[in-house]
Amino acid sequence: MHHDRPAPIRPGAAARLLHGLAAALAALVALAAADTARGEGLVISLSNHQVMITSNYTGSQITVFGAVQRDEQTIARTTGYDAAVIVRGPRVDAVTVRRKERLGPIWINRSQQTFMDIPRYLAILSSRPLDELTSEIMRMRLHLDLDPTIASRSESGESGALLYPRDAPPEYAEALVRLRMQEGQYFEIGRGVTFITPTIFRAAIPLPAGAPPGNYEVETLLFSDGVQLSRDITNFELVKTGFEQRVAVWAETRAAAYGFLTVLMAIFFGWIASVIFRRD
Repeated sequence: MHHDRPAPIRPGAAARLLHGLAAALAALVALAAADTARGEGLVISLSNHQVMITSNYTGSQITVFGAVQRDEQTIARTTGYDAAVIVRGPRVDAVTVRRKERLGPIWINRSQQTFMDIPRYLAILSSRPLDELTSEIMRMRLHLDLDPTIASRSESGESGALLYPRDAPPEYAEALVRLRMQEGQYFEIGRGVTFITPTIFRAAIPLPAGAPPGNYEVETLLFSDGVQLSRDITNFELVKTGFEQRVAVWAETRAAAYGFLTVLMAIFFGWIASVIFRRD
């Protein structure tokens, strides 16, 4: 009776096989280490995922509720937790900041700087002032700043390229932030996140009457001892309803007709006012 002998394994093939097994084992060890390091997580909920803008809308607020999740192997931290909430509103393609200088008796625009792809609304709420929350390097990496050249995280990823003129003098960005803060569209609240218990917190996001409609991104960061532990992103929407929405849609889809009708209405009401207040 004839028995086939198994073919011997060549030394090169054996080396490749051992190398593959070692790589797979290293990948499993790395995954296990990552799972072990992921001791804390975040569970985030919003009080409302859609805010309606009606004719009598004077502003609103969204409340963020957060809870820290720990696995059974994670030991409670003696220093406690901190949290920061970053809210980014709809983006604008370009914003130009101009510097006015006096030329004789008049003021003229002498220089300008354009910022690309920045949020029209930007709010940062934290459990303590940002300079106490974490280091400056960490704040730069996490885009924890009202400066649009730092805060403008790209939509494609956590650390995508920032779209702004990198040679812009800092005073232009400072002027942009100052103007946005005067409009109530940019603000920072150093004690805006409140821990109800050591692992449960809340933050109230104010939405002023002038907040632009659109999609808002809410990014929540968890810290301990200045180190980021976890991150979560959710969204809500600010939507126009009723007559205002129909007018806005018509103005966007039929701009020429909307402009012509606006001019006619201005002429008509001007004529009515002249008739009413005419003096004989």
